[in-house]
Amino acid sequence: MRQRHQAGGLRKQRGRWLGTWWEGGKRKSRVLGLVKDMTKSKAREEVARLVAESNAECEAADKVWHFGEFVEQVFFPYYCRKWKASTRGSTMNRIAIHLVADLNDRELSGLTRDELQDLLDLKAGREALSYSTVAHLRWDLKQVFDMAVAEGHIARNPALLLFTPKDAKRTERAIMTGAEVQTCFRVLGPRERLIAKLAILAGMRPGEIFALTWGEMTSTYANIRQRVYRGVIDSPKTAQSFRRAALSDGLVREIEDWRKLAPSTAAHAWVFPSERMTPMAKENVWRRWIGPKLEKAGLGWVNFQVMRRTHASLMSDLGVEGKLVADQLGHSLDVNQNVYTQSAVSKRQTAVNMLENSLNGVQMEFTVSTDSVSC
Repeated sequence: MRQRHQAGGLRKQRGRWLGTWWEGGKRKSRVLGLVKDMTKSKAREEVARLVAESNAECEAADKVWHFGEFVEQVFFPYYCRKWKASTRGSTMNRIAIHLVADLNDRELSGLTRDELQDLLDLKAGREALSYSTVAHLRWDLKQVFDMAVAEGHIARNPALLLFTPKDAKRTERAIMTGAEVQTCFRVLGPRERLIAKLAILAGMRPGEIFALTWGEMTSTYANIRQRVYRGVIDSPKTAQSFRRAALSDGLVREIEDWRKLAPSTAAHAWVFPSERMTPMAKENVWRRWIGPKLEKAGLGWVNFQVMRRTHASLMSDLGVEGKLVADQLGHSLDVNQNVYTQSAVSKRQTAVNMLENSLNGVQMEFTVSTDSVSC
Protein backbone atom coordinates (compact mmCIF):
# COMPACT_ATOMS: atom_id res chain seq x y z
CA MET A 1 0.00 0.00 0.00
CA ARG A 2 1.34 3.43 -0.95
CA GLN A 3 1.93 6.00 1.79
CA ARG A 4 0.73 9.50 0.97
CA HIS A 5 1.21 12.94 2.52
CA GLN A 6 3.76 11.71 5.05
CA ALA A 7 6.16 14.03 6.83
CA GLY A 8 9.10 11.66 6.88
CA GLY A 9 11.44 11.00 9.76
CA LEU A 10 14.84 12.33 10.81
CA ARG A 11 17.39 10.99 13.28
CA LYS A 12 21.09 11.13 14.07
CA GLN A 13 23.17 8.07 13.36
CA ARG A 14 26.94 7.98 13.91
CA GLY A 15 27.29 11.72 13.47
CA ARG A 16 25.12 11.83 10.35
CA TRP A 17 21.56 12.91 9.62
CA LEU A 18 19.47 9.96 8.41
CA GLY A 19 16.18 10.70 6.63
CA THR A 20 13.45 8.03 6.54
CA TRP A 21 10.14 7.70 4.71
CA TRP A 22 7.77 5.10 3.25
CA GLU A 23 7.57 4.30 -0.47
CA GLY A 24 5.55 1.52 -2.07
CA GLY A 25 4.90 -0.09 1.29
CA LYS A 26 8.61 -0.23 2.07
CA ARG A 27 10.64 1.88 4.45
CA LYS A 28 13.29 3.99 2.70
CA SER A 29 16.25 5.83 4.21
CA ARG A 30 19.06 8.05 3.01
CA VAL A 31 22.08 9.70 4.61
CA LEU A 32 21.57 13.44 4.23
CA GLY A 33 24.89 14.77 5.50
CA LEU A 34 27.11 15.16 8.53
CA VAL A 35 25.58 16.67 11.66
CA LYS A 36 28.52 19.08 11.93
CA ASP A 37 27.94 20.37 8.39
CA MET A 38 24.13 20.43 8.19
CA THR A 39 21.65 22.06 10.56
CA LYS A 40 18.59 20.18 11.70
CA SER A 41 16.29 22.55 9.78
CA LYS A 42 18.25 21.95 6.56
CA ALA A 43 18.06 18.20 7.15
CA ARG A 44 14.27 18.44 7.63
CA GLU A 45 13.97 20.42 4.37
CA GLU A 46 15.88 17.69 2.54
CA VAL A 47 13.61 14.98 4.01
CA ALA A 48 10.57 16.99 2.95
CA ARG A 49 11.93 17.23 -0.60
CA LEU A 50 12.53 13.46 -0.76
CA VAL A 51 9.05 12.76 0.57
CA ALA A 52 7.48 15.16 -1.94
CA GLU A 53 9.27 13.43 -4.80
CA SER A 54 8.15 10.04 -3.49
CA ASN A 55 4.53 11.19 -3.18
CA ALA A 56 4.60 12.69 -6.68
CA GLU A 57 5.95 9.46 -8.14
CA CYS A 58 3.29 7.43 -6.34
CA GLU A 59 0.52 9.72 -7.54
CA ALA A 60 1.85 9.65 -11.11
CA ALA A 61 2.04 5.87 -11.05
CA ASP A 62 -1.56 5.59 -9.78
CA LYS A 63 -2.90 8.28 -12.11
CA VAL A 64 -5.27 7.21 -14.89
CA TRP A 65 -3.47 8.62 -17.89
CA HIS A 66 -5.22 9.62 -21.08
CA PHE A 67 -3.36 9.34 -24.36
CA GLY A 68 -3.16 13.07 -25.08
CA GLU A 69 -1.95 14.16 -21.65
CA PHE A 70 0.58 11.34 -21.45
CA VAL A 71 2.04 12.37 -24.82
CA GLU A 72 2.11 16.07 -23.90
CA GLN A 73 3.27 15.77 -20.27
CA VAL A 74 5.55 12.72 -20.34
CA PHE A 75 6.45 11.49 -23.82
CA PHE A 76 7.25 14.80 -25.55
CA PRO A 77 9.25 16.36 -22.67
CA TYR A 78 11.47 13.29 -22.42
CA TYR A 79 12.10 12.61 -26.12
CA CYS A 80 12.56 16.27 -27.00
CA ARG A 81 15.84 16.01 -25.09
CA LYS A 82 16.98 13.43 -27.64
CA TRP A 83 15.50 14.63 -30.93
CA LYS A 84 17.28 17.10 -33.18
CA ALA A 85 15.36 20.27 -34.08
CA SER A 86 14.25 18.92 -37.47
CA THR A 87 13.12 15.60 -35.99
CA ARG A 88 11.41 17.31 -33.06
CA GLY A 89 9.34 19.59 -35.28
CA SER A 90 8.16 16.95 -37.73
CA THR A 91 7.56 14.23 -35.12
CA MET A 92 5.61 16.38 -32.68
CA ASN A 93 3.50 17.77 -35.50
CA ARG A 94 2.77 14.30 -36.92
CA ILE A 95 1.81 12.82 -33.55
CA ALA A 96 -0.35 15.81 -32.60
CA ILE A 97 -2.27 15.90 -35.88
CA HIS A 98 -2.69 12.20 -36.60
CA LEU A 99 -2.65 10.50 -33.19
CA VAL A 100 -3.48 12.90 -30.36
CA ALA A 101 -6.37 14.40 -32.35
CA ASP A 102 -7.98 10.95 -32.58
CA LEU A 103 -6.98 9.41 -29.24
CA ASN A 104 -6.72 12.45 -26.98
CA ASP A 105 -9.30 11.51 -24.32
CA ARG A 106 -8.84 7.74 -24.46
CA GLU A 107 -7.33 6.05 -21.42
CA LEU A 108 -3.99 4.42 -22.17
CA SER A 109 -5.05 1.19 -20.51
CA GLY A 110 -8.25 1.05 -22.56
CA LEU A 111 -6.70 1.13 -26.02
CA THR A 112 -6.44 -2.23 -27.78
CA ARG A 113 -4.30 -3.55 -30.59
CA ASP A 114 -7.29 -3.83 -32.95
CA GLU A 115 -8.36 -0.23 -32.30
CA LEU A 116 -4.87 1.05 -33.03
CA GLN A 117 -4.65 -1.05 -36.20
CA ASP A 118 -8.06 0.30 -37.28
CA LEU A 119 -6.65 3.81 -36.83
CA LEU A 120 -3.68 3.02 -39.08
CA ASP A 121 -6.05 1.48 -41.64
CA LEU A 122 -8.07 4.71 -41.57
CA LYS A 123 -4.97 6.83 -42.09
CA ALA A 124 -3.89 4.72 -45.06
CA GLY A 125 -7.38 4.38 -46.53
CA ARG A 126 -9.86 7.21 -46.15
CA GLU A 127 -7.26 9.83 -45.23
CA ALA A 128 -4.89 8.55 -47.94
CA LEU A 129 -1.67 9.29 -46.06
CA SER A 130 1.54 8.05 -47.66
CA TYR A 131 3.08 4.71 -46.76
CA SER A 132 6.01 6.52 -45.16
CA THR A 133 3.77 8.66 -42.93
CA VAL A 134 1.65 5.69 -41.80
CA ALA A 135 4.82 3.68 -41.12
CA HIS A 136 6.09 6.55 -38.95
CA LEU A 137 2.77 6.64 -37.09
CA ARG A 138 3.04 2.92 -36.40
CA TRP A 139 6.48 3.49 -34.90
CA ASP A 140 5.22 6.53 -32.93
CA LEU A 141 2.48 4.42 -31.32
CA LYS A 142 4.92 1.69 -30.40
CA GLN A 143 7.29 4.20 -28.82
CA VAL A 144 4.54 5.96 -26.83
CA PHE A 145 3.22 2.69 -25.43
CA ASP A 146 6.74 1.36 -24.80
CA MET A 147 7.22 4.33 -22.51
CA ALA A 148 3.84 3.78 -20.85
CA VAL A 149 4.87 0.18 -20.09
CA ALA A 150 8.25 1.32 -18.76
CA GLU A 151 6.53 3.86 -16.50
CA GLY A 152 4.24 1.15 -15.13
CA HIS A 153 1.00 2.70 -16.41
CA ILE A 154 0.03 -0.33 -18.52
CA ALA A 155 1.13 -3.97 -18.39
CA ARG A 156 1.51 -4.68 -22.10
CA ASN A 157 2.15 -2.70 -25.27
CA PRO A 158 -0.93 -2.90 -27.56
CA ALA A 159 1.08 -1.38 -30.45
CA LEU A 160 3.75 -4.07 -30.47
CA LEU A 161 2.32 -6.10 -33.38
CA LEU A 162 0.90 -3.28 -35.49
CA PHE A 163 1.70 -3.29 -39.21
CA THR A 164 1.62 -0.70 -41.97
CA PRO A 165 -1.46 -1.39 -44.14
CA LYS A 166 -0.55 -2.83 -47.52
CA ASP A 167 -2.88 -0.41 -49.32
CA ALA A 168 -1.04 2.64 -47.96
CA LYS A 169 -0.12 4.94 -50.82
CA ARG A 170 3.50 4.53 -51.88
CA THR A 171 5.10 7.51 -53.56
CA GLU A 172 7.35 6.91 -56.54
CA ARG A 173 11.01 7.48 -55.77
CA ALA A 174 11.85 9.35 -58.93
CA ILE A 175 15.38 9.78 -60.27
CA MET A 176 16.84 11.82 -63.10
CA THR A 177 18.45 10.36 -66.17
CA GLY A 178 21.87 11.50 -67.29
CA ALA A 179 20.24 13.64 -70.00
CA GLU A 180 17.93 15.26 -67.45
CA VAL A 181 20.89 16.00 -65.19
CA GLN A 182 22.63 17.74 -68.11
CA THR A 183 19.47 19.77 -68.77
CA CYS A 184 19.31 20.74 -65.10
CA PHE A 185 22.89 21.99 -65.13
CA ARG A 186 22.37 23.85 -68.41
CA VAL A 187 19.31 25.90 -67.41
CA LEU A 188 20.57 27.07 -64.00
CA GLY A 189 22.69 30.12 -63.29
CA PRO A 190 26.28 29.74 -61.96
CA ARG A 191 25.40 29.80 -58.25
CA GLU A 192 22.35 27.54 -58.55
CA ARG A 193 24.23 25.18 -60.89
CA LEU A 194 26.98 24.81 -58.31
CA ILE A 195 24.39 24.08 -55.62
CA ALA A 196 22.76 21.45 -57.86
CA LYS A 197 26.13 19.88 -58.63
CA LEU A 198 26.99 19.61 -54.94
CA ALA A 199 23.69 17.73 -54.52
CA ILE A 200 23.94 15.51 -57.64
CA LEU A 201 27.67 15.00 -58.11
CA ALA A 202 28.75 15.13 -54.45
CA GLY A 203 25.50 13.73 -53.00
CA MET A 204 25.20 16.40 -50.32
CA ARG A 205 22.03 17.30 -48.42
CA PRO A 206 20.74 20.87 -48.89
CA GLY A 207 21.26 21.68 -45.19
CA GLU A 208 24.90 20.60 -45.57
CA ILE A 209 25.37 22.62 -48.76
CA PHE A 210 24.08 25.88 -47.27
CA ALA A 211 26.07 25.38 -44.06
CA LEU A 212 29.39 25.11 -45.93
CA THR A 213 32.10 27.58 -44.99
CA TRP A 214 35.23 28.24 -47.00
CA GLY A 215 37.37 26.79 -44.23
CA GLU A 216 35.75 23.37 -44.79
CA MET A 217 36.37 23.33 -48.56
CA THR A 218 39.55 21.62 -49.78
CA SER A 219 40.90 20.71 -53.19
CA THR A 220 39.49 17.18 -52.93
CA TYR A 221 36.59 17.19 -50.45
CA ALA A 222 34.08 19.20 -48.43
CA ASN A 223 34.37 18.59 -44.70
CA ILE A 224 30.81 18.09 -43.44
CA ARG A 225 30.76 19.19 -39.80
CA GLN A 226 27.47 21.09 -39.57
CA ARG A 227 24.16 21.75 -41.28
CA VAL A 228 21.57 24.53 -41.28
CA TYR A 229 17.90 23.85 -40.57
CA ARG A 230 15.41 26.72 -40.72
CA GLY A 231 18.15 29.22 -40.09
CA VAL A 232 19.62 27.33 -37.11
CA ILE A 233 23.13 25.91 -37.36
CA ASP A 234 23.08 22.36 -36.07
CA SER A 235 25.20 19.22 -36.15
CA PRO A 236 24.74 16.82 -39.10
CA LYS A 237 21.70 14.54 -39.22
CA THR A 238 23.42 11.38 -37.94
CA ALA A 239 26.85 10.25 -36.77
CA GLN A 240 27.47 8.88 -40.28
CA SER A 241 26.71 12.31 -41.72
CA PHE A 242 29.97 13.66 -40.27
CA ARG A 243 32.18 12.93 -43.27
CA ARG A 244 34.46 14.18 -46.02
CA ALA A 245 32.34 14.42 -49.17
CA ALA A 246 34.61 13.88 -52.17
CA LEU A 247 34.54 16.53 -54.91
CA SER A 248 35.12 15.79 -58.60
CA ASP A 249 37.83 17.71 -60.45
CA GLY A 250 35.36 19.71 -62.51
CA LEU A 251 33.33 20.55 -59.44
CA VAL A 252 36.46 21.79 -57.66
CA ARG A 253 37.17 24.11 -60.62
CA GLU A 254 33.65 25.55 -60.41
CA ILE A 255 34.02 26.05 -56.67
CA GLU A 256 37.25 27.97 -57.26
CA ASP A 257 35.51 30.13 -59.88
CA TRP A 258 32.77 30.84 -57.35
CA ARG A 259 35.37 31.67 -54.69
CA LYS A 260 36.61 34.53 -56.88
CA LEU A 261 33.13 36.09 -56.76
CA ALA A 262 32.57 35.58 -53.01
CA PRO A 263 32.25 38.72 -50.84
CA SER A 264 34.46 36.99 -48.25
CA THR A 265 36.61 33.87 -48.42
CA ALA A 266 37.59 33.87 -44.74
CA ALA A 267 37.54 30.43 -43.14
CA HIS A 268 34.33 31.22 -41.25
CA ALA A 269 32.55 32.83 -44.24
CA TRP A 270 29.61 31.04 -45.84
CA VAL A 271 30.13 29.62 -49.32
CA PHE A 272 26.55 30.61 -50.17
CA PRO A 273 25.77 33.74 -48.12
CA SER A 274 22.51 35.67 -48.19
CA GLU A 275 22.37 39.44 -48.56
CA ARG A 276 22.52 39.63 -44.76
CA MET A 277 25.64 37.43 -44.77
CA THR A 278 23.77 34.52 -43.19
CA PRO A 279 23.39 31.07 -44.78
CA MET A 280 20.93 31.11 -47.66
CA ALA A 281 17.56 29.46 -46.95
CA LYS A 282 16.93 26.28 -48.91
CA GLU A 283 13.24 27.07 -49.48
CA ASN A 284 13.99 30.59 -50.66
CA VAL A 285 16.68 29.45 -53.12
CA TRP A 286 14.43 26.78 -54.57
CA ARG A 287 11.33 28.97 -54.81
CA ARG A 288 13.06 31.96 -56.40
CA TRP A 289 15.84 30.56 -58.54
CA ILE A 290 16.00 26.80 -58.97
CA GLY A 291 12.36 25.66 -59.09
CA PRO A 292 11.11 28.07 -61.79
CA LYS A 293 14.04 27.25 -64.11
CA LEU A 294 13.53 23.51 -63.75
CA GLU A 295 9.77 23.90 -64.23
CA LYS A 296 10.30 25.60 -67.59
CA ALA A 297 12.71 22.82 -68.59
CA GLY A 298 10.13 20.12 -67.83
CA LEU A 299 11.81 19.11 -64.58
CA GLY A 300 9.27 20.56 -62.16
CA TRP A 301 9.09 17.21 -60.33
CA VAL A 302 12.73 17.42 -59.26
CA ASN A 303 13.71 18.42 -55.72
CA PHE A 304 16.81 18.06 -53.54
CA GLN A 305 15.83 14.55 -52.48
CA VAL A 306 15.51 13.50 -56.13
CA MET A 307 18.98 14.93 -56.74
CA ARG A 308 20.55 12.86 -53.93
CA ARG A 309 18.67 9.77 -55.08
CA THR A 310 19.94 10.42 -58.59
CA HIS A 311 23.51 10.52 -57.27
CA ALA A 312 23.07 7.09 -55.64
CA SER A 313 21.38 5.54 -58.68
CA LEU A 314 23.78 6.83 -61.32
CA MET A 315 26.76 5.82 -59.20
CA SER A 316 25.27 2.34 -58.91
CA ASP A 317 24.73 2.19 -62.69
CA LEU A 318 28.39 3.05 -63.14
CA GLY A 319 29.31 0.04 -61.01
CA VAL A 320 30.59 2.04 -58.03
CA GLU A 321 30.76 -0.06 -54.85
CA GLY A 322 27.71 0.47 -52.65
CA LYS A 323 29.75 1.17 -49.52
CA LEU A 324 31.57 4.02 -51.27
CA VAL A 325 28.26 5.56 -52.32
CA ALA A 326 26.82 5.20 -48.81
CA ASP A 327 29.89 6.84 -47.27
CA GLN A 328 29.69 9.68 -49.78
CA LEU A 329 26.00 10.27 -48.99
CA GLY A 330 26.53 9.94 -45.26
CA HIS A 331 24.20 7.08 -44.38
CA SER A 332 24.21 3.32 -43.98
CA LEU A 333 24.68 0.84 -46.80
CA ASP A 334 21.19 -0.54 -46.15
CA VAL A 335 19.56 2.88 -46.61
CA ASN A 336 21.62 3.50 -49.72
CA GLN A 337 20.60 0.22 -51.35
CA ASN A 338 16.96 0.10 -50.26
CA VAL A 339 15.90 3.75 -50.27
CA TYR A 340 18.15 5.88 -52.44
CA THR A 341 19.35 3.56 -55.19
CA GLN A 342 16.87 2.87 -58.01
CA SER A 343 17.97 0.41 -60.70
CA ALA A 344 17.12 1.21 -64.31
CA VAL A 345 14.83 -1.19 -66.21
CA SER A 346 17.43 -1.40 -68.99
CA LYS A 347 20.02 -2.56 -66.48
CA ARG A 348 17.69 -5.20 -65.09
CA GLN A 349 16.76 -6.31 -68.60
CA THR A 350 20.43 -6.82 -69.39
CA ALA A 351 20.73 -8.86 -66.21
CA VAL A 352 17.78 -11.16 -66.95
CA ASN A 353 18.99 -11.60 -70.55
CA MET A 354 22.37 -12.60 -69.17
CA LEU A 355 20.64 -15.17 -66.93
CA GLU A 356 18.56 -16.53 -69.81
CA ASN A 357 21.54 -16.77 -72.16
CA SER A 358 23.67 -18.45 -69.51
CA LEU A 359 21.00 -21.12 -69.11
CA ASN A 360 20.92 -21.51 -72.89
CA GLY A 361 24.67 -21.95 -72.96
CA VAL A 362 25.37 -18.53 -74.50
CA GLN A 363 28.04 -16.37 -72.87
CA MET A 364 27.18 -12.68 -72.73
CA GLU A 365 29.19 -9.88 -71.17
CA PHE A 366 27.21 -7.90 -68.60
CA THR A 367 27.64 -4.26 -69.56
CA VAL A 368 25.46 -1.30 -68.82
CA SER A 369 25.48 1.89 -70.84
CA THR A 370 24.65 5.06 -69.00
CA ASP A 371 24.49 8.66 -70.02
CA SER A 372 27.68 10.41 -69.04
CA VAL A 373 27.54 13.19 -66.49
CA SER A 374 30.25 15.78 -66.82
CA CYS A 375 31.29 18.39 -64.34
